[in-house]
Amino acid sequence: MIVIAWIAGFGLAAVVVIAGALAIFAAWTARRVEKALPPRGDFIEVDGARIHYLDEGSGPPLVLIHGLGGQMHNFTHSLLDRLKHNHRVVILDRPGCGYSTRPRNGSAALGAQAKIIAGLIDKLGLDRPLIVRHSLGGAIALLLALEHPEKIGGLALLAPATHAGKAVPPLFRGIYVRSNFRRRLVAWTLAIPMSITNRELVLGTVFGPGAVPADFAIKGGGLLTLRPRSYIAASTDLIAAIEDLQHMPARYGDLTVPVGVLFGKNDLLLDHAVHGGGLVEKCPGAHIELIEDGGHMIIITAADHCADFIARMARRSIAQPTEPELVA
Repeated sequence: MIVIAWIAGFGLAAVVVIAGALAIFAAWTARRVEKALPPRGDFIEVDGARIHYLDEGSGPPLVLIHGLGGQMHNFTHSLLDRLKHNHRVVILDRPGCGYSTRPRNGSAALGAQAKIIAGLIDKLGLDRPLIVRHSLGGAIALLLALEHPEKIGGLALLAPATHAGKAVPPLFRGIYVRSNFRRRLVAWTLAIPMSITNRELVLGTVFGPGAVPADFAIKGGGLLTLRPRSYIAASTDLIAAIEDLQHMPARYGDLTVPVGVLFGKNDLLLDHAVHGGGLVEKCPGAHIELIEDGGHMIIITAADHCADFIARMARRSIAQPTEPELVA
């Protein structure tokens, strides 16, 4: 019995030492990442959240919102310079992502995030901006349009997530953690080594069938995923999205703003027929365009096509009446 107790105690001590070493490595990595990629925008308080945002250019306003595990650099990499000469472009880190924070004890539900973004639109004095969303951001944009239609001019959805899948995609199983305690434990121990080990698989799927840009780690903000807070945000967002997307498609017929969808035909992450075509079927007046050789990260790999699509959707949203016509 003494030997067994000694072995058990030694094993527990080893686990504690390893966990402590992993936590130190996570903190050290996060500091190095944030030194290489510090905040590049301003901060604003909205309903208890501290939102990091960039505001450049002039003209009809656009609000650009990233997807799961992303941050504003996903848009500044290739799209910002293509849009800011003709538009006022506001790009933000979603609540909890990048350098933005969620409200204390705040919800990650898509509707809660949409409410904060609606508040940001008010605080920045944006007049019915076109909402440009990528990936998971598409689902939040749809809730923004459903619950705050008076605040926006239309939706330009780039490879949006619009429907719940039957199972968690293999790529996301590592962040599918429902327990808050376990999520934080993983974030401060295994998440960073796992992210480094699986980097090629993840980026290959996200950017495939094209190549990953050599400058994505810095210019595209890819390194910012190597932080415990980024893992926690992505995991929390995934759980919220899975739950909320179960009920959202039944409401798509109630959308009243112009809706356009742009998808890469070879997207390896989201099926354009399900998430693009499925939305258009339910939403009167919506339309979908496909990029023949495009993958999921069209905001970087097909930036010219995206910029043209956004400009056309912006003109369409401006042409919409601000008040519904009365039927005699």
